[in-house]
Order: sequence, then structure tokens, then C-alpha cells
Amino acid sequence: MNFEDICGTPVIQARVRAGMTVGELVEEYGKSRAYNAGSLWHAVNIYEKMLKDEEATKFFGLSGAMVPGGMGGVVTDLIDAGHIDVLVSTGANLTHDTIEAIGCRHYHGTEVCDDVLLREEEINRIYDVFLPNDAFVKFEEFLQDVFGQMERGSKVSIQEVTRLIGDNLDTGILATAAKKNIPVYCPAIQDSMIGLQYWMFNQTGGVTVDAFKDVSGLMDICFNAKRSGAMLIGGGVPKNYIFQSMLMTPKGFDYAVQLTGDRPDLGGLSGATLEEAKSWGKITEEASSQTVYGDASINFPLLVAATLERIERG
Repeated sequence: MNFEDICGTPVIQARVRAGMTVGELVEEYGKSRAYNAGSLWHAVNIYEKMLKDEEATKFFGLSGAMVPGGMGGVVTDLIDAGHIDVLVSTGANLTHDTIEAIGCRHYHGTEVCDDVLLREEEINRIYDVFLPNDAFVKFEEFLQDVFGQMERGSKVSIQEVTRLIGDNLDTGILATAAKKNIPVYCPAIQDSMIGLQYWMFNQTGGVTVDAFKDVSGLMDICFNAKRSGAMLIGGGVPKNYIFQSMLMTPKGFDYAVQLTGDRPDLGGLSGATLEEAKSWGKITEEASSQTVYGDASINFPLLVAATLERIERG
């Protein structure tokens, strides 16, 4: 055995120039193909295959504070373009999506600041993003009106709650999903301001939210899927909810891309490798999969832009 058999192909030095496209930049990553630049290039290859596979049901997991960080528009555009068939999100992202959709804004702040002063001025901080309390006042007024549209004595699923919210909005993730008839699951919705607002409403509302009612619809999607792919932003509940859905079927995910900043050696699901998922049967042995470690607010738009550029190019 010679060294070429062991070492593989040589690293090619990347070249960048003014005016190059995102897709061209990612192709340079593919030439150097080292570290997480190489991982991102591999992820684009897989995501392109997944989006082009017309028989693949496309799941999207949304964790982390992506909407406050300005990434909600990318998710909205993917839904609008037909690139998401099932969305699973944290309640926090849907809360902030709703806040933006009713006309409130998140603001550029700083990570080094006087948090006691912010508290006194009724401003909430998400790292370097500020959100005034006034947004939650308008959010409460909006949601209480929306929840009031539900029939007293009825039993609804969480997915029906997210659909109702989307039906009452004109822009954003939930609104676009409702227009496109894309189900939005939020299995930990009580762990959010939407959940707290629903608790307030249901002190007198008389409407039961049945979390298990969602499972039947999700299982129908999984059993009917000829193939399936998962794009995972972060981890946590959305990642597990998506992956465990296939465990009840004889199938696994055929494509999987994960963008995370968490380490695998701590044992948490958010940092767990996709190879580990194969041991559970969550993804198939032959699945095309790639994890990209780093800040998803950087890697996510790069990955999407490069992939869409390839698809539009044909």
C-alpha cells in the first residue's frame, strides 16, 4: 500500500475573489475540503440531493434562537418554495415569529451591557438582540383573541393551534405554513410564551389541547413517505421528535443534515452525531448524512444559498 491509498486526494488551496457567489465560495470549500468548511460542502451536496428528490418527504427541525437572530425569513422562503413538508419547532421560535408578524421588532443590542438597567427599562436580551416588553403586551392581545376563536369544549392538537395562529397572520413562518398547508409541530409548546398565553386563556376558555393527537397525523406522514430527509438546525426536542417519528416504521431517514454548535462527547442529543443515530435506526445505514459544527446563523444561510444556486442553475 502506498501513501496515496492512505492519504487520499490532496488538499487544494482555496481561492476567493471579489464578486464571487456563495455557491462559488462553497465550491472552494470543496477543493480545500478540510474541517467544517469541508463539512459544509458535503452538507450542500446532501441537501441538494434531498431537495431534488421528488419522492422524499422533507422534515425541518428548528431549534435555538434563530428567529430573533434574523433567520426566520430563510425558513419562510424554504416553506414558500416547497422545500419543507413538515416543520418541527421550539415554541420560542414560533413566539418570536408571531411577534414579528404582528408588527413588533427585535433590535440590535450588545452582549456586554447592564442587564439590571435593561430590566428596569423593560427590555429583554437574547445575547446581543433586544426585545422590548411592549412586544409581549401586543403578543398577548393577539393570542388571546386568536385562542378565543376556538370552540368551547373542543379538543385540539398542538398542530391545530399553530395552524390557527398562522391563519390569523399575513407574514412569517406560521402564516406561510398555513397558506401552503404545511403542518407545524411544536411538541414542547408549553415551554414558551405561546404556552403561557394558552394557560392564561384556558383558565376560562374550556378548550383542551391534546398533545398526543399530533402523533397520528405525524405517523401517517412517516408511513406514507417513500423516502425522507431531515434538515436540523440545532437539536433538542425538534431533532428528537423528527428522528423518533421514523422509529415506529420499518424505515429510517435517507438524508440528514445537522447544523449544531454542541459537542458530541457530552452525551446530549443536540451534539450527537448522525452516525450515532444509525445505531437507533433513526437514519438508514446507507443514508447520506453530514453534521456541520459552528454557528447556525452563519452556516444555515450559506448552506441554503449555495444549494438553491445549484438547483436554479440546473
